[in-house]
Amino acid sequence: MNTIAQIAESMKTLKSAVIFTHVRPDGDTVGSALALGRALGILGISCQVVNEGDLPEKFFCLDGAAKITRTPADADGLICVDVSDTGRLGELKDFYFRAARKRPTFNIDHHVSNTRYAKYNYVRPCAGNCENIAALIDALGVKFDQTICTCLLAGLVTDSGSFSHDDVTGDTLRLAARCMDGGANIERITYELQNKRSKARAQLYAAVTSNVRYLLDDKLAVAVIPADMLTRYGLKADATEGIVDFARSVDVVEVSVCLLEVRHGQYQVSFRSKTADVNAIARVFGGGGHVRAAGCMLFGEAEEVIDRLRFTVSQYLDL
Repeated sequence: MNTIAQIAESMKTLKSAVIFTHVRPDGDTVGSALALGRALGILGISCQVVNEGDLPEKFFCLDGAAKITRTPADADGLICVDVSDTGRLGELKDFYFRAARKRPTFNIDHHVSNTRYAKYNYVRPCAGNCENIAALIDALGVKFDQTICTCLLAGLVTDSGSFSHDDVTGDTLRLAARCMDGGANIERITYELQNKRSKARAQLYAAVTSNVRYLLDDKLAVAVIPADMLTRYGLKADATEGIVDFARSVDVVEVSVCLLEVRHGQYQVSFRSKTADVNAIARVFGGGGHVRAAGCMLFGEAEEVIDRLRFTVSQYLDL
């Protein structure tokens, strides 16, 4: 693995860069991309931030978010942030591989499941990838301005569960304090990215959480969101964020799973846990992520998928 100093020196040689975020973007990938793009822009390096889909509206409170596009342009370098493997690029994966043949690639991430797919890799597990991006910006010699501070804090707040996860360290909190001292408004960030919801989203949340199934002596909770339920409430997939965390909050639950039907017979699976290694569970199905938060894709009818999950999760619980 490369050092952050080596990556910074290589990035400084670029005249332009495309910064890739992962599918179903969260605050950490968006905050990482916008903060790094701002820092490289200050150095005179032209940057474009891309994502395979439409950005959820809640992120428009961050400077630069409205310019994130689905169509990458030609550039000197390719930078992936908070992207554990190239499959997480979604429809942009083919562009990445074509462009990567002749251009330097960079992978800045914090997932334990990262596959080190780029020429330059910096992967350090921490509460939020924005911690790694902050270290990179420091290595680039760029002073944090209010925009950088706000984007970094957005990533920290969202990926750490408002600083409640077990991978939060003193360094995480010190970076948060530095960002707040630099002008980031934590109250606004928390409201816009975590607490604000429409009436329709509140109705969806109530409908799903009231039908959570409890299995394996109540240690496994499973929430299922059929595709037609999103249609019924006029919502997109990003409206389901947080449902998997609700079930984990139930005192007897060790592992919480949310199944989002993306099309008939295909489910996006999100895992959360208190003690079990859900990264290992997700890897059984070709996915991955963090020890306490991970994901994968599963195919089949809902009951079949639930049975497979129940059996696999049981292998990782003390029953």
